[in-house]
Amino acid sequence: MPSPPKMPRREIPYWLLAIGLLGVLFLWLISANGDYATIFAAVRQGVFVTLWVTFIAFALAMALGLLIALARTSRHRILREIATFYVEIVRGIPMLVLLFYMAFVGAPQLVAFWNWVLATPIEQGWLPGLGVRDFGMTARAIAALTIGYSAFLAEIFRAGIEAVPKGQTEAAASLGLSRMKTFRLVVLPQATRTVLPPIGNDFVSMIKDSALVSALGVQDLTQLGKVYSSSTFLFFETYNVVAFLYLVMTISLSLLVRALERRMARSDAR
Repeated sequence: MPSPPKMPRREIPYWLLAIGLLGVLFLWLISANGDYATIFAAVRQGVFVTLWVTFIAFALAMALGLLIALARTSRHRILREIATFYVEIVRGIPMLVLLFYMAFVGAPQLVAFWNWVLATPIEQGWLPGLGVRDFGMTARAIAALTIGYSAFLAEIFRAGIEAVPKGQTEAAASLGLSRMKTFRLVVLPQATRTVLPPIGNDFVSMIKDSALVSALGVQDLTQLGKVYSSSTFLFFETYNVVAFLYLVMTISLSLLVRALERRMARSDAR
């Protein structure tokens, strides 16, 4: 009688075990070493700022990226050309340069445009006039991250939309569904499965890129670490803590993305 087939052995993630051991060692250092405990208390508020900036910017980038992707796949050539121009320009600018541009060029020009277009209502007191200081550096950083990542997310969404077989959209049209209903009921559910893994990877990347907002003085994790190390000269200990906290955030989210991928793969196999 033939023996039943053996189930494939699940590989042990030794890399994850090694990272876990490093985490345990680091937590022990924080509890046993007064310097590490003090540094952790000084920079932990920056974790919340980092996550808050990332979540807000990524949500806005997803919304803007989806609109750009729809324009990229539009039947109207003008919309396609404008969206393509936006994507190519934004993707060609380094994120740090984009942050500086939005902070010191974009925000002042936006304020000047607002005050010029609405000069009469502002003079009559119907609308408030704006000043450059009305836009804090945190808001400018969020705007820059939103614009920068919307171009990359637009390409991810476009690839997901175009991956849906054309025959399905044609079948939906033959059933009398409008373009909006076809997109909502046929295209979007299938495209979501395709784009979810790369979107998760982009979210992890944004957490790392959010460290660049410290160049604008935003009190994120990197900025608090920089300020603390400059005042105490504990550079080694401080940046160990900062690096560890970034690893906790990025690895946790990477594992969450992998879990979602496995769950989607199991549901597709059924």
